[in-house]
Amino acid sequence: MKHHDVIIIGAGAAGLMCAVTAGYRGRDVLVLDNAKQAGRKILISGGGRCNFTNQKVEPHQFICGNPHFVKSALARYRSSDFIELVERHGIEYHERDHGQLFCNDSAKDIVTMLMTECEWAGVKIKLRTEILSVNKTNNGFLLTTSNGELSCQSLVVATGGLSMPKLGATPYGYKLAEQFGLTVLPTSAGLVPFTWHADQKVRFEALSGIAVPATITAQDGTQFSEALLFTHRGLSGPAVLQISNYWQAGEAISINLLPGENALEKIELALKNHPKQSLRNTLSHWLPKRLVEALFEETQLDKALNQLGHGEREQLAASLNNWSIIMNGTEGYRTAEVTLGGVDTNELSSKTMEAKNVSGLYFIGEVMDVSGWLGGFNFQWAWSSGVAAGLAV
Repeated sequence: MKHHDVIIIGAGAAGLMCAVTAGYRGRDVLVLDNAKQAGRKILISGGGRCNFTNQKVEPHQFICGNPHFVKSALARYRSSDFIELVERHGIEYHERDHGQLFCNDSAKDIVTMLMTECEWAGVKIKLRTEILSVNKTNNGFLLTTSNGELSCQSLVVATGGLSMPKLGATPYGYKLAEQFGLTVLPTSAGLVPFTWHADQKVRFEALSGIAVPATITAQDGTQFSEALLFTHRGLSGPAVLQISNYWQAGEAISINLLPGENALEKIELALKNHPKQSLRNTLSHWLPKRLVEALFEETQLDKALNQLGHGEREQLAASLNNWSIIMNGTEGYRTAEVTLGGVDTNELSSKTMEAKNVSGLYFIGEVMDVSGWLGGFNFQWAWSSGVAAGLAV
């Protein structure tokens, strides 16, 4: 039986980062994964360009049952530290809206960088390996795998969440946590598009492909101002993905289609300047005509502005600044970028990611109850939590 100081289950962003960190400390590290390739989720992220971090990362941009949990790891390994690593490897990148950083060329550059670092740190990676059982021993853990038995002093679980099952996502990490007596909080799809009810689909399906700037507010008051995209299936775009993390089934969302503008004042001004202009033409200066026609009744749109009563104008303005809609649900894990919920962080050390009641057992990355906003925050959590455990194992 082969013994290692550290075995990491999962060759994704967090697992590889942890492996590199521990390897450079002189630890004998083995990474196991059932996939054919390391870093599969990295490769498809950001449309193949990998939004690897964000210029400005703050604890409030993460959702966690314990809001203070993320502070220590994020402070010890900052986005600037990862950017420095990217630059050392000569990877060219660019900044997009809201401080998001993407590779100029390909997400493969990030995977190549991590694999190179693993090689330099003396880390061994074994792919296509299924873990059949894990047991605690007096001085660590015993793993039975499809490639034989292994033992280790420290075991790191970096198995990810349930999002994107086509990439091999499984609930294995949660089952392992439960096996060792840790609480796993209920999971759901996060950063995910919404779907229409049947009647909404009939009304709005034809708008597929239309994108508009919007401010979307969840029932708990959380608000995001970014692009809103209409799809055949429902609503998507950055604003929708962001708000999905704060939405519960059956709740309404409020959409402001004229963010930063007072719709009633705009209507009143148009009435003053062009009293005989139709409502359809007026609104089509502000929003795509197809959207205007889907939102409002034909009979109302054909009226001239001076034919609309004050109450009607107020109602129109409310529909533009505060369109309240209850969506059917989300597209689920199939298209979700993250998994909300997971291993309860109250049972882990925020400094090392070690389970408080199981010495030598660590959880990092998406498997735990930490989810970041859209924009590179989930990758930064993978890097930061990976480093925190890598320094401790």
